[in-house]
Amino acid sequence: MPYSVKSKKNGEDYYLHATTSETKSGSRTLYYFAKQVKEGAALDELPDGYEPSESPNGLIVLKKKVKE
Repeated sequence: MPYSVKSKKNGEDYYLHATTSETKSGSRTLYYFAKQVKEGAALDELPDGYEPSESPNGLIVLKKKVKE
C-alpha cells in the first residue's frame, strides 16, 4: 500500500513517489506527492530522516527532520 497523506486544506489523499535523475555530480532521488498512484514510482514508506509537511497553499512536500 503506497504511503499517503491527507491534505488539511482540501481533504484529498496524496501518495508519495520517487524518481531518480542523473546530474553532473551523479544520480539524485527526487521525492514528490501525487493525487494518483503511479506504478513503479510509488513508495510504501517515508525515506529515513524525512517527514511530510503542508504549505499554507496546500502543497505537500517532504522536509528533513530537525535533529534534536
